[in-house]
Amino acid sequence: MYANRMRGYFEKALLNPDWLKLAEEHKAHPGLTFFVHDPGIFMSYWYGGLYVVIEGWQELGLADPTIDRLLESPNIQLLRRYRNGVFHYQTTYFDDRFRGFIESQDSVPWVRELNLAFGDYFLREHERGTHGENTPNA
Repeated sequence: MYANRMRGYFEKALLNPDWLKLAEEHKAHPGLTFFVHDPGIFMSYWYGGLYVVIEGWQELGLADPTIDRLLESPNIQLLRRYRNGVFHYQTTYFDDRFRGFIESQDSVPWVRELNLAFGDYFLREHERGTHGENTPNA
């Protein structure tokens, strides 16, 4: 839920052109401005949180054909490194851990598809639990 909430904040922040205006006013590179303002901050927390969901998925041994297919992607290791870059001190602001995932040609559609697949899975499971089906001790 935390990761998905950050995705929502990220998408809303993208629609707000203020961060682009700041780049123009300060004659800064739009990429740098993106990462130090709301869109980049929310995106980074979303990506980091989503990797935590992946860790939990794997640790619990959960299974879903769509999610499992997406988790075979080499983007998994790039996202892990991105998460480490976000949540561990880095001596360089644009550490290679960030660039690897961002420069991956399919990282954006992949991360969105994975986020949606997790959402679909957990909503289905919640519905099952609400009706008392397939829940432990029900």
